[in-house]
Amino acid sequence: MVSHWLELGQSDALILYSPVSAAELWAGARPPEYTALDALFDALLCVPIDAALGRRAGEYLRRYRKSHAVELGDALIAASAVERGARLWTRNRKHYPMPELAFYE
Repeated sequence: MVSHWLELGQSDALILYSPVSAAELWAGARPPEYTALDALFDALLCVPIDAALGRRAGEYLRRYRKSHAVELGDALIAASAVERGARLWTRNRKHYPMPELAFYE
């Protein structure tokens, strides 16, 4: 996984992130990690949560909350990727049963 991340970072590809992912990382960060997190997010592009994204996330919750235990954060992250035509980088694919969601390999 790390080698793929390094390749991606050296490419011309635009790397997006969801504010939900930022919140999750900041929630677990310790003060010595703050500078590295700031640098990471400065190098990436944040996908804003707008009405279309909120609607899609709500549809995902309605469809997958009970059957796959999809939570709000996962629904918003998935909607961010699908709405922008981006592939999702995650090691926890079981939280993302949406068939239209593409994953970064």
